[in-house]
Amino acid sequence: MHVESLAECLAQTPFGPSAPLAVLVTESSSGSLPPPSWERSQRHRPGQFEAFCAAGLVPGWNLLVQGHSDSGEDKFEINFLSEKGDIVFHIKPRFSSATMVGNAFQGGRWGQEEVSSVFPLVLGEPFEMEVSSDAEHFHVHAQEHKVLQFAHRHRPLAAITRVQVLSDHRLAQVELARRSLSWGEGGY
Repeated sequence: MHVESLAECLAQTPFGPSAPLAVLVTESSSGSLPPPSWERSQRHRPGQFEAFCAAGLVPGWNLLVQGHSDSGEDKFEINFLSEKGDIVFHIKPRFSSATMVGNAFQGGRWGQEEVSSVFPLVLGEPFEMEVSSDAEHFHVHAQEHKVLQFAHRHRPLAAITRVQVLSDHRLAQVELARRSLSWGEGGY
C-alpha cells in the first residue's frame, strides 16, 4: 500500500500549508494528551482529536487509533462529518454490550444502527482500531479483525471533510494518512 503526500490537502485547508494534517498524537509521561497545536477550540479533553481536509477525507484516507480501554464506560467514538456538519459515519464500541455500532446522523436524525457482535476489544487492555474507506463503504478493523463494513449514506464523498476521535480512554496514538487505492503496479 502506497502512502501519498498530504501537501495537496494541506494547501487547501484554512490552516495553511505549514499546518500538519496527518497528526501523530502520543501520550505524554503524565498520561494526558496535549491539545492539538494546529486547531484550537474552547474545550479540550484527554483523547480528543480532530482533523479537516477541504478536498474530502474519503475514499482513500485511513485513520488509526491506538489506546487503552481503562474504563467500563462507553465514552469512545469516531465521527466522520460532512462540510454541513452532519455525522456521515459514527462508529462506537460499546463495551457494556460487547458490540460495535455504526450509524449516521443526517438531516437532524439518526439513521438505522448497524450492530456487529464481532468485538475483539477487552476492557483494561490496549486496543487498536483502524477505519478506512473505498468508493462504497467505510471499513472498520479492531485488533486486526474486520468488525464492520458500513455503506456510504452520504454523497458526494468529497463533502466528507472532517474526522473526530472523542474519548475518555487513554489514547496513545492517532494517525490519519492518505492511501493509494490503485490496484496496478506499486498498489495492493
